[in-house]
Amino acid sequence: MTDREVPADLGRLWRLPAPARLGRPAELDLDQVVRAAVDLADRDGLDGVTLQKVAQALGFTKMSLYRHVGSKDELFELMADHANGPAPDLGDEDGWREGVRRWSAAIRARYTEHPWLIEMPTSGPPRGPNAISWMDAMLRVLRDTGLDLATQVGVLNVVSGYLRHALTLTRQLEQGRDGTGLSQADVEQNYGRTLATLVDPERFPYAAQLFSAEVFEPGPEDDPAVDDFAFGLELVLDGVAATIAAQRS
Repeated sequence: MTDREVPADLGRLWRLPAPARLGRPAELDLDQVVRAAVDLADRDGLDGVTLQKVAQALGFTKMSLYRHVGSKDELFELMADHANGPAPDLGDEDGWREGVRRWSAAIRARYTEHPWLIEMPTSGPPRGPNAISWMDAMLRVLRDTGLDLATQVGVLNVVSGYLRHALTLTRQLEQGRDGTGLSQADVEQNYGRTLATLVDPERFPYAAQLFSAEVFEPGPEDDPAVDDFAFGLELVLDGVAATIAAQRS
């Protein structure tokens, strides 16, 4: 495929040189637009980002942005690729499992820095250079597992899907606690103690056993969100390990 055949939005995502235009040089560039949009999202959330607001933040008219961004959906894709940034060097001396843990922790850190990323609509597979760098990093981690490339992509999709679900749940729980002053540990402790008084062992014998076992009594150093994230990821990795063992046998 030549540059000429690349769709305009994809060309902008990869920062391919655009055809020269007649008239005065543009006072704006695409990176300025994207950075301004990311700053707005960091401050006001994804709902606070519109082409009009981005233009106002830059001191230009909305029509000026269309020279650089074709639509709001395209702006969102540009923002996500910028905010995710390039994948870090994960190292490869500790095996695939530790590599996937590091990859997942790095994704979680980016989403913690930019919480609005979890609200981004998913309209297709990753296309931007930074998104591809994260794909490349996962494939590098899995390269010596013996899994074929199609299965490696399947692992990438499963791990990414788990991360998206876990991070969405964490985000929703944080929003539910907003203004209460309670931590997730406080909420779980209150939940466990309240339900322990309500759940009848004769009606719900197994649930009653759960609530009486003080499962929802986190220790002073525990962070339920971190612990739950790690536990779920290990279950996913156990499944990957089983798939690797099956293919090798």
